[in-house]
Amino acid sequence: MTSQALRLAIDIGGTFTDTVLVSGVDTILASTKTLTTHENPADGAMQGAERVMEQTGRTLSEVTGFIHGTTLATNALIERRGAVVATITTEGFRDILEIAYERRYSQYDINLEKPDLLVPRDLSLTVRERMSASGETLIPLDDASVCAMITELTASGATAVAICLLHSYANPAHERALRDAIIAKCPNVTVSISSDVSPEAREFDRLCTTVANAYIQPLMETYLDRFAQRFADDGVSCPILMMTAGGGMCTIETAARFPIRLVESGPAGGAILAARIAARAGLDEVLSFDVGGTTAKLCLIDNARPQTSRQFEIARAARFIKGSGMPVRIPVIEMIEIGAGGGSIAGVDRLGRLTVGPQSAGSEPGPVAFMRGGTDPTVTDSDITLGYIVPDTFAEGHIPLDPEGSKEALTRVIGSKLELDAVGSADGVSRIVDESMASAGRMHAVESGKDLGGRTMIAFGGNGPLHASRVARSAGVSRIVIPPNPGVGSAVGFLFAPVSFEIVRSRYSMLNTLDAAAINTLFDQMIAEARAVVAQGAGDAPTLTQRTAFMRYNGQGHEIEIDLPDRALTLDDIAPLTAAFEEEYRKQFSRPVPGMKIEILNWAVRVATPDGDIPRVPPAPNLNTIKATDTRPITCDVDGTLKQAAFVARDSLAPGDHVQGPALITEPQTTTLVSADFSVRVDGAGNLILIQDQKGDTE
Repeated sequence: MTSQALRLAIDIGGTFTDTVLVSGVDTILASTKTLTTHENPADGAMQGAERVMEQTGRTLSEVTGFIHGTTLATNALIERRGAVVATITTEGFRDILEIAYERRYSQYDINLEKPDLLVPRDLSLTVRERMSASGETLIPLDDASVCAMITELTASGATAVAICLLHSYANPAHERALRDAIIAKCPNVTVSISSDVSPEAREFDRLCTTVANAYIQPLMETYLDRFAQRFADDGVSCPILMMTAGGGMCTIETAARFPIRLVESGPAGGAILAARIAARAGLDEVLSFDVGGTTAKLCLIDNARPQTSRQFEIARAARFIKGSGMPVRIPVIEMIEIGAGGGSIAGVDRLGRLTVGPQSAGSEPGPVAFMRGGTDPTVTDSDITLGYIVPDTFAEGHIPLDPEGSKEALTRVIGSKLELDAVGSADGVSRIVDESMASAGRMHAVESGKDLGGRTMIAFGGNGPLHASRVARSAGVSRIVIPPNPGVGSAVGFLFAPVSFEIVRSRYSMLNTLDAAAINTLFDQMIAEARAVVAQGAGDAPTLTQRTAFMRYNGQGHEIEIDLPDRALTLDDIAPLTAAFEEEYRKQFSRPVPGMKIEILNWAVRVATPDGDIPRVPPAPNLNTIKATDTRPITCDVDGTLKQAAFVARDSLAPGDHVQGPALITEPQTTTLVSADFSVRVDGAGNLILIQDQKGDTE
């Protein structure tokens, strides 16, 4: 990447679309936030692109790199705005979706709500065929049953098909033949096959992933084509790369084939940014805290690597209960996401309790203060009423605010029912949403066997810096980092993501009788396939290959991820792999089980462009405590009293500068609230470092 390269990153969220223009590796020339245009998201994206180009005097034809992330795939699944999907399974396995895991996610809940898995039973079709677990054909694909199935499919009205045949991960021949037959007879039907989307054992998870991919594929194909054409018409000639849930990038063509990998692509960019900041600062244990207009996302990062997973759930029926959503098996950066953002709607329920979210006003109509037709008070309305958001500096002045409208809505909806004034109502909303975010972080840490105490929070997003000190206090975190340009943090993170692709395939093996030659052949095939995908976006750039085995004791139901050497395996690797598995098992479950045989279910390959050198944060000068000459009245979040907060423009601060709380550090896309029990200093890289080092309950 030359210093003359001009790169554009656009992150379309539920409320705002963030745009960043960068020169070279990390010189940010301009950034902006525009309201997301839900009817045609490309309109808001183009508005942001035109704005940063106007600010810098550049044109879209000069852009040499373009990275895009979007919530469209996520929202389509959550809001059920996808295609009509039919499933095709092996004869006798029609009810895979209905049977699921053969258990209730909440055993004693008599009003249990089952997750919506998108496909009704009358659209669950079957064909006669059978593969063995080793990939041998037991029953050939029956032509008569295929013809009968296509007749049913044509009459069903389905516009997309998810094919998941038994053991197709071991031999995809029948799935591919069936796909070709459907395309020949029904050319307007979109077809996804599990051996391409998720070639892993476990039929239910594999089918769910393929269904989700088929459900959003027509929508995403149309969207991506229109998005690329819109920018091409305005001069963009470079390829547009898409951010994936696993923290890498792929081409638009790959994204159109596997749109399920775009789910949570925006938040993944934020985790990439936080990991880079952690690497620069030498931070071993970090909590990434990303709050936008619709949701809050929290991610644990250890040794500058975000926590990852092979599975997550979409649209849980019970928000915090595992098993209540639709399982999807793709590479993903693991995080917890809750409906708590600036647009989260506040109200009073029938029991007289103050509630916040998960419903959001989004950008249409948005908070009441936006004067776009919103009538329900939101978290942003509360922050305005408490004095944390100053209308004069909000959103670069592009969005005028009506503080009196916020107060009226808070009083009307909340205050009148709870006998509170506008400030009291806003304070209640603020405390509830902050505690919800802190509770989500604590829960995520406990589920991962970790603790938030001692971690550094890295906060960004349009509302992250505004709520960071309040959430950190509740979560037991005493140190916060706010990077430069935090309001568009996820889009900035896109620019540091590698071009990558990950493939996981199931091939059952016992470790002590490992067929090294067969596994090496499997790896050669996967590496070639992954490199071909990466080459579409990275050309001849050098790549790194990471190999992984998913191992468990014989008879167990879940695997542990173990790194493999980047070379051909030999029988001499059996002993060190056994030791590596037992050491990782000891970390997770206290001690290994002596005498148990070890088996391997899945093998994985990740091919990615290298990260490059990450410079360390330069040392900052000695502290220079600044006494602000400008102040604003705020309602203190520590004791609820009215206090004067220092009002400081972030671009006026230099490394070494130090400000005591309470303070508002303002910049074009967000404001950092330094609570009364915190102080803030600027480090050598321009990060704001908030430390909880004051009592905060006195003037």
